[in-house]
Order: sequence, then structure tokens, then C-alpha cells
Amino acid sequence: MSLYKSIYRWRLRHMSEHGVLLVLSVFVGLLSGLAAVALKSLVGWSGRAVMQFTADSPHLIIFFLPLTGILLTILFVRYIVKGDIGHGLPSVLLSISREQSRLPAKNMYTSLVASTLTVAFGGSVGLEAPIASTGSAIGSNIGRWFRLSPKSVRLLLGCGAAGAIAGIFKAPFAGIMFVLEVLLFDLTATTALPLLISSLAAATVAYFLMGTDVQFSFSVSEDFSLSQLPFYGLLGVFCAAVSLYFLRVTDGVEAWFSRRKSPWLRWLIGGLLLGVLIILFPPLYGEGYASITELLHGNTSSLFAGTFYRQFASNGWFIVGLLFVLILLKTVATATTIGSGGVGGTFGPSLVLGGLSGYFISLLCNQLGLPPQNTANFALVGMAAVMTGVMHAPFMATFLIAEITGGYDLLVPLLTASAVTYLCISPFEHHSIYARKLAKRGDLLTHDKDTSAWHLLDMQSLIENNFVIVRSGDLLGDLVEAIKNSRRNIFPVLSDDDKFLGVIVLDDVRHIIFNSEKYNSVIVDDLMHPLSEGDVVRSTDTLSDVVEKFRISNRYNLVVIDEHNNYLGFLSRANTFSAYRRFISDTSDE
Repeated sequence: MSLYKSIYRWRLRHMSEHGVLLVLSVFVGLLSGLAAVALKSLVGWSGRAVMQFTADSPHLIIFFLPLTGILLTILFVRYIVKGDIGHGLPSVLLSISREQSRLPAKNMYTSLVASTLTVAFGGSVGLEAPIASTGSAIGSNIGRWFRLSPKSVRLLLGCGAAGAIAGIFKAPFAGIMFVLEVLLFDLTATTALPLLISSLAAATVAYFLMGTDVQFSFSVSEDFSLSQLPFYGLLGVFCAAVSLYFLRVTDGVEAWFSRRKSPWLRWLIGGLLLGVLIILFPPLYGEGYASITELLHGNTSSLFAGTFYRQFASNGWFIVGLLFVLILLKTVATATTIGSGGVGGTFGPSLVLGGLSGYFISLLCNQLGLPPQNTANFALVGMAAVMTGVMHAPFMATFLIAEITGGYDLLVPLLTASAVTYLCISPFEHHSIYARKLAKRGDLLTHDKDTSAWHLLDMQSLIENNFVIVRSGDLLGDLVEAIKNSRRNIFPVLSDDDKFLGVIVLDDVRHIIFNSEKYNSVIVDDLMHPLSEGDVVRSTDTLSDVVEKFRISNRYNLVVIDEHNNYLGFLSRANTFSAYRRFISDTSDE
């Protein structure tokens, strides 16, 4: 502890907070990159061990693998963590909005371990959201350990998330765009450099420890031509439909599982269903990246390995049908894994769905005798398009695919398909899969800081109740006694059952309060001002409503009552707008 205090004092004397932030962004990036490498390595090693163990086993053993992995995950969460490990990126977004970017220290490892147990045994989810949550927790806790301001802690949280994505894909620019588009940070002079440093540090660690190969190692061999643009537009429309299907089915399946009160019943149903799906359609096992890599290299026969319908592996129309079925069932498998107790994200499944969608559209065009399309290029563009639809992050999706393919030869089709997908899905979904539920609850901090401030500020904490009340029927003498005991110039008038009736303003009674002859003859009801609805705030009103009432009424104080007209206190214009200014200062990235 003394060493910690010495470091902290030295930092205060010799370094500005911005300087500390730049130094810490390096360490956050390095640690996030190490966490990404550790997660990929753990899943790779454990997954290969499981496969070797079951290599010569009958399908019955493989059938029970997802059930085993989800059970281990549940046991880890219930009996080792002994608490909720959060809900991945929605928890990160909620901490940014409501908790000054504070994430529990346990989040630096719990998602990493739990997702490894889920995915290594065949859970059909991704690792990217868990590692992004892990990186965010690393940044948050390092920032708090150095006692940085909430604004700096928030930025380090973003650095951790950017480093995690940059490390797992070896794509630093995609990591930065992930923070800007998914975590809704603003790109400013303050945020740009730390995010860049953290992403580069994480990607460097990943390259150093894991080599130069990227997740989908593929080089574009066929150049894009303008005649293909309509087909990429068609792909964008189809990917928008797939994205909407993914969002709706995920909601429905997870809601169905949540209605099963017993976690063991959820585990049993989900694990058995997932086992059936994997036996029938092996590409649904685990992340699914291996199948997409095979498709990028034109190997469709990998989709049929170990199935009873492998004799149709050379039938073009059967392949088209199988791809469509896999698109439908990958969503079900992902939602089932999460709903039954597994831990993982939807980032990876959206990439897999996009690859399947792109390959499906290109192969369908080829089977119909339309101008031949490059299936690998369409698969890559589809990955970006579905990610755009699911995550509302067109630039991250575009540059992620561009970075992992080693060039920007597909930049125009990537942007085209992503833009079409985004335009098509926006009328149906205004937020990403991570943010939509938070937005419905009013718990989302968006780029529009003004609107977010009025939604996220806690009105209850701003209510002032140090006003001395008077009762209906009280005499002027009682009011004078209340004035003696009050430092305010407004006095709410309540009935005997605490219903709000009106107010008495000191300036309006100043001429009479010194006339003692009237103390026992004048009642406060005769001095009270009944207030109109525009002068009253209901406890169910939002702060946006409050601001509008301040504007219209031009009052300095508004009385607050509940739904039964019971008096709660007052909101002052000064305190409300001071809280707004503090919120903007704390959440601004500049």
C-alpha cells in the first residue's frame, strides 16, 4: 500500500492527467492484447483437446458436448464466481451511462473463462464480445486504480475494448471504429490518440505472440467491377433481412428460455436442442469460423463432413438449400446457447451469418445462370453487411474485413452493401443488438449528449424537500411560524392526507405577516396560489418534460407530486441545469 501511495503522489507531482492517460493507454492495450491472445489460445487448445478425445467416438458423445460445456459454465458462474458476471457489452454500455464507467474487477477474467468453457465444447457463440468486455474491465479498473477522473476512466475503458478487438482480429483500425460506433464514443482530439495507441499496442502483442496470420486469412484475387454493383446491392438487401431475422429470433428464443424459471431446466432443454442441431448440421459447432474459412477457399464439401446427406455434396442446388438452412439455424443455435446459460457474444455469429449469406447469394446467382459472381468476395462482403445490420457499425464492419483481407480491393462493394443494409434495417431497428434494450429503458448514453443528459439524469436525486409545509386550514399565525423556521420563500400547502393543494409565496404575503391582529382570523387557504398543470412535475415525467415546463412557465421552482397528488418536493431551475452541466462535462470526450 505504501508503494501505491508513493506512486500516486509522484504521479500527482510530475505528470498531468492527460500524460498519465497516454501512458496507461499503452498498458491497457498490452493487457487487452494479452487477454485476447489468451482467450483464443485457451479456446483453441481446449477445443482441440475435446476434438481429439471424441475423434473416434460415436455421434452420441458429440451430442452431449454442448450440454457439458454449458453445465461447466453454469457451475463456474454459480459456485466459483458466486454472482452474475454481467451481460457482456450491454453491461459495459450501462456502466458508461449509469455507473461512471465502473466495472467490477472480476469482469477482467470471468467472461474469459466462462466463454472458453462454452465455446470449446461447441457452444454456438462468439468470443469477441466477452473479450471486449474483458478489455473494458481492464481499462476501467486501471483507471480507477490510478484515481483518474470519470472522464479518463471512461476513455481507458474504451481503450481496453479497442485493444481487445484489435488484438483478437489483429485489426487496429477496426478496434477504434468498434469503440466509436458500438460503444458510442465521440472521435475528438482527446480520444483519438489513446484509442490509437491502445489498438496498436494490442495488435502488436497479437502479432508477436500468434504470428502474422489473421482470423480469415484470405487475399482477394478477383477485382471488383462496376457491373457487379447491383448484385452487391441485392446482397445488402438480403443481409438486412438476415440481420432483422437474427435480432427478432434472438429476442424470441432468449425470452422463451427466460420464462423457464429453473436454470437447470433451461440448461437441459438448451443443451439437448443444441446437440441435435450440431449432429444434423456440424458447421453450427462452436464459433463457426472454420466453415467460413473453408468456404472462402471454395471448399463447400466441408459443410457435409460427417453428415448423412454428404452424397449431395456436389449438387449445386442442394448446397444453396443447405446454406439457407444454416443461415436460419445458426441464429437459433446462438440464441439457444445464450438462453440456456452459456456465455458468449453475437459478434462472431453475425460474421458467420454474413459469410453464409454472401456465399448463398453468389451461388444462387450462379445457379440461376446470372452473370457469375465470385463466391469468396460475396462471402466477405456479406460478413460486413450482416455485421452492419446487427451492430449498426458500417465503418467498423467495412474496415474489419478490409484489414483481415490485407487490402482495400473490395472497399466499394463493402461500403455499398453495408450502406444498403444499414438503410434497409434502420426503419425497423434504431440501435445495435447491444444497445437496443438499454435504449428502450432510457439507459443509453448516445452521441447526442444533450438528449442523453435529460434521459440519464436521476430526477429523484434533484428533488429538494427542505421546504416548510403548511396545512389547509392553518391560520396566518401558523404561516408566520413556518416563515420563521424556513430559509425558503415558497411554502407548499397540503391537505391533512398530504395531497398538494397549492403554494404560498413570501413576497405575496409580506404586507400582512406583520399585522398580528390578523394572525387568528386569516387562513392560509385564502393566501394560497393553486398551480396549473404546467407548474407541476409528476414523478412519472422525464427530465425532458421538466425542462420544457421550466421554459414555458418561466418559473425558478416547480413542485413535484406523485401519481396520487402527494407532495414530494421541488425542482429548482438552478440545480437542474447545474446537474446537466456536470453530466455534459463528465461524459464529453473533449
